[in-house]
Amino acid sequence: MTDERPAEPLTEYVQRINRRVRAFDRRHPLVWDLLLTGFWVTAALIDYAGGGWRTITLNPGAPGWLLLTLSLGFTVPLLWRRTHPRAVLLAMAPVSLANAWSGAALQAALLQLALVYHLALRRPLRHLWWATLMVIAPTVVTVARHGGESTWTQQLGSQLTTIVTATLIGITIRTRRDYTEALEDRARRLETERDQQARLAAAAERARIAREMHDIIGHHLSVITGLADGGRYAAAKSPDRAAQALDAIGTTSREALGELRHLLDVLREDDTAARAAELTPQPTLTDLDRLITGVRKAGLPVRTTVHGSPALAPGRQLALYRVIQESLTNTLKHAGPDATSHIDLSYGEGGAVTLTVTDTGRAAPPGPPADGRGLPGMRERTALYGGTLEAGPRPAPDHGWRVRLYLPEENPQ
Repeated sequence: MTDERPAEPLTEYVQRINRRVRAFDRRHPLVWDLLLTGFWVTAALIDYAGGGWRTITLNPGAPGWLLLTLSLGFTVPLLWRRTHPRAVLLAMAPVSLANAWSGAALQAALLQLALVYHLALRRPLRHLWWATLMVIAPTVVTVARHGGESTWTQQLGSQLTTIVTATLIGITIRTRRDYTEALEDRARRLETERDQQARLAAAAERARIAREMHDIIGHHLSVITGLADGGRYAAAKSPDRAAQALDAIGTTSREALGELRHLLDVLREDDTAARAAELTPQPTLTDLDRLITGVRKAGLPVRTTVHGSPALAPGRQLALYRVIQESLTNTLKHAGPDATSHIDLSYGEGGAVTLTVTDTGRAAPPGPPADGRGLPGMRERTALYGGTLEAGPRPAPDHGWRVRLYLPEENPQ
């Protein structure tokens, strides 16, 4: 059994042809104007040469030169009907009056209705008043000069009906065109807004990845630097300690490479790799012991105090982990030798938590960098959960630096 393609609906076929014709007209407007004008010029000349005008004329003895001039006067100006409809209608006015006065009554005079249509389509509607008077005036002249009293109502009524019809067609098409243009403009604006939202989302994702890379690289490199310095001093006196430092450097480097690999997989276009990266778990509070162990190996004594039991969502745990990691990294970088660090975690009800990280160093961390990493990054993570973060020197007489984070209770969903 073969599949038969359903017949195309007639309306869709007509619309498709109409779109093609309009597209060609937009690209080559002069071609269509020449074709239409040539058609009416040919029709008017056939009417003149074939004597068809005699069937409705009021003056069968009208001279041939006048009929030819009137035929061309009604048709040739149509070439500019779309660009200058008012000027064309004014140019046809004396031709139309001559047609009415002479009694030739050429049917080409009806082409004035095309000008009324284009005025309704392209110009303000106030122009229709004088245009109507100009089209009716020849009818009044014809009735006054060649017709009886019984034809006034018939002639004027018929002329007004045709003018109203041409006007309504022009207004209808104009309304439809304006509506279509409004829809197209709205579609373009929505597309632009969609692209802007995509760019904003990409920028936010880049900022998140940059924060993660800063936390990972900054922490692990600080630990590696501390271990390398310690191993260098221990190499001469205690080779075993130097070997331990090298082992710790290898372990820390592998951890850093592993975390970076998981993070950078997000940037790959491969869907499989992206899904695998999304399924990779982020650090939680259970990873704190390994983090603190690495810092201790780098030469920074760290003491921890925990109050209560944690019951935090994964996002909050990641924020706490990154703040502790950044704080210890800053201590390794700036606190100087013989510094110590203390981590105080206090868990409350409903996900509330208070974290205080202090050190005894004498050098304070530098001000926030211009790229938004470091302390500003910690504040951004804290603000995501409605918390606050304070960082600064410890109050006298103590020395060192203190970072204090507070996350309020989670709002029930």
